[in-house]
Amino acid sequence: MTPTPTATLVARDWAEIQERMLVPLYEAVYDRLEVGPGDRLLGLDCGAGLALLLAAGRGAAATGVEADPARRALARERLLEVVAAPPDGARPYDVLLAFSPSEATLDAALPAVRRGGAVVLADWGPAERCTVPAVLGGGPAPRDLDAAVERAGLAPDGSGRVFCPFGYADVDSAVRGLLSAGLYEAASDPAQVEKELAEALHPYERADGAVWLPNIFRYVVARVR
Repeated sequence: MTPTPTATLVARDWAEIQERMLVPLYEAVYDRLEVGPGDRLLGLDCGAGLALLLAAGRGAAATGVEADPARRALARERLLEVVAAPPDGARPYDVLLAFSPSEATLDAALPAVRRGGAVVLADWGPAERCTVPAVLGGGPAPRDLDAAVERAGLAPDGSGRVFCPFGYADVDSAVRGLLSAGLYEAASDPAQVEKELAEALHPYERADGAVWLPNIFRYVVARVR
């Protein structure tokens, strides 16, 4: 499937503006698991692949899963191995990384992780510590990650919280970045959506025009039994 021009633009906004906001989360997880040479990592919904690049920079072999063809194309421009669906296999991966995956996506990916391998699930932290969902009119409630671990039959192995501020050069960049993440409800009038979001961001605009949105993310580590 060839991405549409609009889809490609949105994917580039994700890659160039938004994706880096989650770097502190990825780095904290990789530090905790001591990801490095010899490890094989599978990233679900990997976008343009920044999490994979960070893992590869530590010496790990990283593969991504991304359903969106525009983001998948950008990841491949970075010379990353990214596929459209979780791969079949005899449990070759040591680490599975996923941000708020659906039950179906997680279930499809788990057979690719070796026994004893780490499964890391992440999502927004407490509502009172996350600015972005409040800006967007409440946003989706964070998933119960512990319940997801239990439902999947995984063995809990700890959790953590990471400060991930979303910082933008200006309101326009913030609007483009947040829209690229799919965090704002779609509407029939995109221009109106952009206008409303820009207005909602003004209270978070600094004197130099930059926009600063502090957030806390939570992750849990579990092991395949």
